[in-house]
Amino acid sequence: MQDAPSALTAASESAMMKRPLEGVTIVDLGQIYNGPYATFLMAMAGAKVIKIEPPGGEKMRRRGTVGGAMLPFAMLNSNKEFVTLNLKTAEGIALLKQMAAKADVVLENFAPGTMDRLGVGYEVLSALNPRLIYAAGTGYGSYGPNKDMLAMDLTIQAMSGVMASTGFPDRPPVKAGPALCDFFGGIHLYGAVLTALFRRERTGQGSLVEVSMLESVYPSLSSTLGLYYGSGGQNPPRTGNRHGGMAEAPYNVYGCTDGWVALLCVADKHWEGLLQAMGRTDLLAEPRFKDLQARVDNIDELDALIEGWTSQHSKADLMQILTAKRIPSAPVREIDEVVNDPHMHARGTLKRIEHPELGSVVLPTGPMIFPGTEKTELVPSKTLGADNDAVYADWLGLEPEDYAALKQAGAV
Repeated sequence: MQDAPSALTAASESAMMKRPLEGVTIVDLGQIYNGPYATFLMAMAGAKVIKIEPPGGEKMRRRGTVGGAMLPFAMLNSNKEFVTLNLKTAEGIALLKQMAAKADVVLENFAPGTMDRLGVGYEVLSALNPRLIYAAGTGYGSYGPNKDMLAMDLTIQAMSGVMASTGFPDRPPVKAGPALCDFFGGIHLYGAVLTALFRRERTGQGSLVEVSMLESVYPSLSSTLGLYYGSGGQNPPRTGNRHGGMAEAPYNVYGCTDGWVALLCVADKHWEGLLQAMGRTDLLAEPRFKDLQARVDNIDELDALIEGWTSQHSKADLMQILTAKRIPSAPVREIDEVVNDPHMHARGTLKRIEHPELGSVVLPTGPMIFPGTEKTELVPSKTLGADNDAVYADWLGLEPEDYAALKQAGAV
């Protein structure tokens, strides 16, 4: 059977729908991960995203290309148009107002109050464009006792309980490896913008939306919170690779001859299948493991029993056995295995390209797939200010002499 893309006929290709956000223009003032990820998702859904950077470039761009330090910038800024704008000049502020008057969305993730102090906050911009969606990504929100605390992924992990619930019980708390809070915030910011655009379709009115990183990550603590409430309000211990609510067993990472495999049994059929794979169906009647609660109560013995079996096999052999028994499991993969994952490359959600500054790299195209929609080709991030002429002269329609004056004044 042909895969979906190659099976499409010329007729069906010509009948494809436009991309979901075709015709929507985003003025992107995002920086680091939070805002840029939200606007990257919009760009890959077909929006025109104009990324505004200060004359020296956005913080992640300034890391440079040595050692791949600029790769995150490339990952989050594909398919955008790049302009420079100096918001420390009166001319730059006036230019942003002109852009907001023509755009559908202005998005930023500065500290709360920054845009108001510059004179381009929601009240000012919405007066110029009543249909404007103004989106603000923040650490703690624009109001509340902690609104002025500086927020980075590390500090939100500390404040949110992510650190307290990550690691092993006999060791200090640790941060999660990925920048979870930044990206959780960015995903919710994308959702908030799309929700506001949907409301605008119904009412004709723009609006202000804000998303807090702290509040975005809180629901992910659900298992840990279950243990907290289930213990009468006692702070749960860190559970290592075990279930955060200590409500599932087996649920762990088990050693094998060449690494580790993660496996869990969330239903009795999984447990029965695992015992069959282990050749230990005699344990079905064992009181220590007879039901889920018994397995949780005897989790140390259970884990030792399972690892005694897994330690005799390779990752590949284990995955063949576990997959055949339909047991939820996966090998613990190194980063190079993930970057070159045949599955994601086959789906087109990872793509190897030649980046003009970084050379051959693998970049994401985004996790959202819209079957029957025109394909978005990945366009790598560009050099600083690469689209100044196209955006300011063509899209915004500045007269040549006005545009020249702005460049002379250092506003762009």
